[in-house]
Amino acid sequence: MLDALIALMLAAIAPQTPAGAERRCGWLSNPTPGNWWLTDRQGEWTLGAQGGYQTPGMDEMPDMSTHGWVATNGSYGYGCACMTVSTDRRTMRVTRLYAATPVSLRNCRNDRALRRPR
Repeated sequence: MLDALIALMLAAIAPQTPAGAERRCGWLSNPTPGNWWLTDRQGEWTLGAQGGYQTPGMDEMPDMSTHGWVATNGSYGYGCACMTVSTDRRTMRVTRLYAATPVSLRNCRNDRALRRPR
């Protein structure tokens, strides 16, 4: 009984991710202000375009430069990340960002199916 109560309490405080959200891992690129892409095995997903589209949830993304970030333009650059997102496969846009975690650059470098970041 106590185990069931603890499980219920943990479920209540855990972040809720809607059905249909997916976990995608790959190169996260931020070459200039407002421009963000995630390149995974299925292609390049737009998270943001300067002066245009910005994925809802981007303002809650943690600092991705804390773990293996490669600076190519001041503080802008790229890293390797896993994200929980909703997507529009027709437009290759991320339609909602729920969670993001920086991961080791080695994860992306060792995945031959990933195209190198731009």
